[in-house]
This record gives sequence, structure tokens and C-alpha cells, in this order.
Amino acid sequence: MASHETRDESVPHPRRGTQDMAAGLFLIAVALIALWQAQGLPLGTLRSMGAGMLPTALAVLLAGFGAAIFLIGALRPGAAFEKWSFRGLLFVLGAIISFALTVRLAGLIVAGPLTMLIAGAADPQTNWKHTLIFSIVLTAFCILLFKVALRLPIPVITFL
Repeated sequence: MASHETRDESVPHPRRGTQDMAAGLFLIAVALIALWQAQGLPLGTLRSMGAGMLPTALAVLLAGFGAAIFLIGALRPGAAFEKWSFRGLLFVLGAIISFALTVRLAGLIVAGPLTMLIAGAADPQTNWKHTLIFSIVLTAFCILLFKVALRLPIPVITFL
């Protein structure tokens, strides 16, 4: 700016997309962890894929998407970080832990809706009627998919 120009404070300064940049870095970090964990697995060939082929390929794709998201955030103005609380983190992690603790003890019919109801508490504006309906429908879908279609040994109900 020249010395005689003044900046209008009512016009917000365009920020680079810090949320996108952070999301891109997070995806790259997850991809690097996946690559590190898959490094001892044999890749094999395209004709005879080894155990490490899929995790390595997915990690490379994830890193590529992370890099693209980071670059988009670095080149374009975007949303800055907003204030957030630990409520969401607490309830989502609590939901994951509750699923791990209840799926074998009570079965998917209890663990599924319980998990989604706990995760629903992460948002203070949750519509509990919709969350309950969604949790029942999604649990029924999971039972059909994992138990019936894929025939996985996931307990559906253990207390009857």
C-alpha cells in the first residue's frame, strides 16, 4: 500500500484456507502412519497381489488427496479455524469406546443405536427423534450387511 492509502477495516482480510490446509496435513499424516505400518507387508505384483498392496495403494491415494486439499487451501482464501469445544471430541470418542465395550457383550442390536445416540450428543442442537430413527435404520442395515450378506461373525443379540 502506498503511504497515502488507508486500509478499510470493515473489509475482512482474505485468509488462506487454514481449515483446508489443516485437513490436508491431517490426511497426509494418516497416510504416512499407514505407510509405516504397511512397510513390512509384501507388495507382490499386480498379477499376484501381496498383503501390503491395498494398504499401500490406499495410503498413497490418501496422501495425494491430502496434498491436493492442502494446496487448494494454500492458494485460495478460505475459512479460518473457528472456536470449538471438547464436547464433540468427548462424545464421539465416547461413542467409539461404548461400541467396543458393548458389541460383544450385548450385540449389534444394542451397540449400534447406543453408539449413534452417544455420538448424537456431540451436537447440542441434536434432534433426538431423528437421531433415534436414524440409529435404528442404520443398525438394521448393518445387521443385514454384515451378518446376512457378508456372513461375518458379529453378534447381533447376546442376551436372549
